[in-house]
Amino acid sequence: MKKEDKSAIIEQLKGQLSEYPHFYLTDIEGLNAQKTSDLRRACFKNEIKLVMVKNTLLAKALEQAGMSQELIACLKGNTALMLCQTGNAPAKLIKEFTEKDKKNKDAKPILKAAYVEEGVYVGREQLDFLASIKSKNELIADLVALLQSPAKNVVSALQSGANTIHGVLKTLGERGE
Repeated sequence: MKKEDKSAIIEQLKGQLSEYPHFYLTDIEGLNAQKTSDLRRACFKNEIKLVMVKNTLLAKALEQAGMSQELIACLKGNTALMLCQTGNAPAKLIKEFTEKDKKNKDAKPILKAAYVEEGVYVGREQLDFLASIKSKNELIADLVALLQSPAKNVVSALQSGANTIHGVLKTLGERGE
């Protein structure tokens, strides 16, 4: 590969890393054609961009983007880059995908490292934690639900009170006749 081609790929990778706030480094080596196709479909469905990369080119792109050396140290063997806007989406996808093959302890894809919410997570044991992280939209929905809860309680109390008062007045009105 020519030096110009390598430079262009590095620039493209840097652009993708800056475009997406979260990314995962995974190992998908050894997946057969059917499973690879299923993984790509699942990534597309979940708005995750899956890119196969050369470790040396990705290392240079990460270095130029000012990323942690911990991420660069994880670039060994086959590496696939999962880019996304939602931090927990790839972790949930990997977990779901590997749970289908429960018999195999080394089911692919395997999480090597992740850059989520400006934090670096290294190793497959981080997968459960990453899958449990709530996305920004999920946190906003939880906050809105918490803020609405007291208002709903007040409204329901006022409505039930009005029904009670109405019932008492109606009963008193019927007695007087």
